[in-house]
Amino acid sequence: MPRRLSIVALVIAALVCVIASYALRYLLMEGDQWVGRCVEDPSLLACQVRATLGWMIHLRVIAWAALGCALLAFVLPGVWGWRLAIPGLLLGLPALALYTASLAVFAVVISLLRLVRAPALMR
Repeated sequence: MPRRLSIVALVIAALVCVIASYALRYLLMEGDQWVGRCVEDPSLLACQVRATLGWMIHLRVIAWAALGCALLAFVLPGVWGWRLAIPGLLLGLPALALYTASLAVFAVVISLLRLVRAPALMR
C-alpha cells in the first residue's frame, strides 16, 4: 500500500476512534439513563461493560497499553516500529478521551513522533 494511502487510512481510523471514544464517554459512562438502569439491574450487558470500562479507566489499563506500544515502537527500527506505533496511537486517543490524559498524552506524542520519523536510508 502506498505511503500516502496508509496515512489517509490512519487518519480516518484515528478520527473514528476519537468519535467512538467520546460517544462511549458521554453516552455510556456519563449518561444519566445508564446510571439509573445500572443501579436497578446491574446484570445488564451494558452495565457490565460500563463497570469493566470503569475499572480499566481506574487502573489506567488503556493508557499503559498505549504507552507500552508507543515506547516499543519508538525503539524498534523499520516497518515493525511503524506498525507498532499505530496501536499505540489508536489506544492513546481513547485513553485521552476516557479520563487518563496524564499517561495517554505521552503515548500519543511518542507514537506520532515514531510515525513521522523519516525511514532510514538503505546502505
